[in-house]
Amino acid sequence: MKIKAITGVMLFVAAFACASEKRTPARAPVAAAPSATTPQADPPQTQSDIRIAEDIRRACGIGDAEARFAFDSSLVRDVDYPALRKLVACFASGPLAKREMRLVGHADPRGDDEYNLVLGGSRADAVGRFLIQGGLSQAQVATSSRGEMDAKGVDEVSWNKDRRVDILLAN
Repeated sequence: MKIKAITGVMLFVAAFACASEKRTPARAPVAAAPSATTPQADPPQTQSDIRIAEDIRRACGIGDAEARFAFDSSLVRDVDYPALRKLVACFASGPLAKREMRLVGHADPRGDDEYNLVLGGSRADAVGRFLIQGGLSQAQVATSSRGEMDAKGVDEVSWNKDRRVDILLAN
């Protein structure tokens, strides 16, 4: 009985101590991979984008469409689906068939370094899951994160550009 009481007190103290510390999660929130038929509501927060490299857009016939991420989110929205579906078709059986792509996630500088690195990775992974569920092989999609390393923003307008996933043609 004494051990249970001591364990309970230790858990209470640990929970109280953690509650007063700065928030630094081990993993950033990750939205479930969207299905091709489940539209996602637009989050109310300010958005960022997916940037598809010029050489890929040209080869795949993709316009300047952008996919957006809300602050502290990795959710791919329904407005992103058309451009991402074109990527799948292009890399599955189109001009870039069997080629590989790199998805590089980014974050704005407002969180801890580690948190932003995980969040950037979550964003790249969310886009990658959508592409793989759409028909690409796991081997065609490599994800990584730069976190806030390339962030240039100083206010909400410029932070929008920091929250993104870059889609690049792998060498």
